[in-house]
Amino acid sequence: MQTKLDEGRGNRIGSRIRLAGSVFGVAVSVDEIVTERSPPHRKVWETTGVPNLIVIGHYRIGFKLSPHGNGSTLCVFFDYALPERAPARWLGRLFGPYYTRWCTQQMVSAEVKHFTARSSTRLE
Repeated sequence: MQTKLDEGRGNRIGSRIRLAGSVFGVAVSVDEIVTERSPPHRKVWETTGVPNLIVIGHYRIGFKLSPHGNGSTLCVFFDYALPERAPARWLGRLFGPYYTRWCTQQMVSAEVKHFTARSSTRLE
C-alpha cells in the first residue's frame, strides 16, 4: 500500500490520508480524514467518499490512551460497515472480523513500539 498525506501529515484534525495499492492483484484504495486528535491521548480517523476495499466498507478507527498506575491503558476501536455489493459483502461477512482484528493488533503493536521508544528516550 502506498500512503499519501496532505500537509497536515495525519497529525491534525481535518488532515487527509490516501491509501492505495493492490491485494492479491485487486486494486484497493481509501481516503481517510482525521476527525479527533488530542495528543498523546486520543486520535480518531474515518473514511470519506466511497472506499474501494475488499472485505469492509466505510470505517471509523481510533485509540484512547489513559494513565493507569505506573503505566497506561490503551483502548483501540475499529467500527466498520460491510461493503454494499456482492461478492464483497459476502467476503466481508466471512473475513471482515479477521481483517479488523489484524488491523487492531497492528495498531496496538505500533502504539506500544512508539511509546516504548519515547519512554526509553526520556530515560537517557
